[in-house]
Amino acid sequence: MNTKLLIDAIIDLAFDEDGKDITSCAVFSDTDRLGAVLKAKANGIAAGIDIARRVFERADPAIACTFEVGDGSPVVPGTLLGSVSGPARGILKAERVALNFLQRMSGIATMTAGYVEQVQGTKARILDTRKTAPGQRILDKMAVRLGGGCNHRLGLWDMALIKDNHIDAAGSLRKAVEKVRQACPGTPIEVEARTLDDVRELIDLKVDRIMLDNFDIDEMKEAVTLTGGRVELEASGGITLATVRAVALTGVDYISTGEITHSVKALDISMTIEAAPR
Repeated sequence: MNTKLLIDAIIDLAFDEDGKDITSCAVFSDTDRLGAVLKAKANGIAAGIDIARRVFERADPAIACTFEVGDGSPVVPGTLLGSVSGPARGILKAERVALNFLQRMSGIATMTAGYVEQVQGTKARILDTRKTAPGQRILDKMAVRLGGGCNHRLGLWDMALIKDNHIDAAGSLRKAVEKVRQACPGTPIEVEARTLDDVRELIDLKVDRIMLDNFDIDEMKEAVTLTGGRVELEASGGITLATVRAVALTGVDYISTGEITHSVKALDISMTIEAAPR
């Protein structure tokens, strides 16, 4: 996967959605120039700085960008993220596209950082899921990392995740695992456990990771005792910021949550014009 080409394609699609900026083309000539600043208007973690820079560059290579903070930096209301200057039409064409990426990615990084803070002092790591914005998964998962979280699967290809539908279709846990091992030798295998008996069977099958799906706290503790560190354990299902620490204290290795990408609140960031056209 060529990350740079993929990101450029995502940016270009965002520009294609907007089409021609008929307003800016009417109001500004192709020689008019502007200067603008980007500022945070809320507490959070900045993410998407490099993506925003790329947006302005692709809108018009003549736009100059100077950013004062880097990806992963904490910000407060009033923090100057950076400034841009150059052709007015290009800056205004890029404004909303750049802000959309910045705000969403910063929101994801901020929420992820909140989860990471809650599990401090435990061995648990926060994982994302595939519950991402269609077509923008690479950016959502980049933002998770910037917030201190870890990526689960990038897609359906980099780890086999055997879930309840697969198990039921195969006929049993064992048959599902055997089918995957035969078809995809060497591929890491994670399996969803629905009961503690499933956990016991999966220990014998020597899978790489067991997902404890909607287990309660006592069941998670029992699973940790049963596995004794022989298999990685991932807690999943209905975990929130209010409950994540209790889950982490059970001793699981990973905690996955879709909330950090599918229910994220965009961080408030603005762009303000500071120089009149000339």
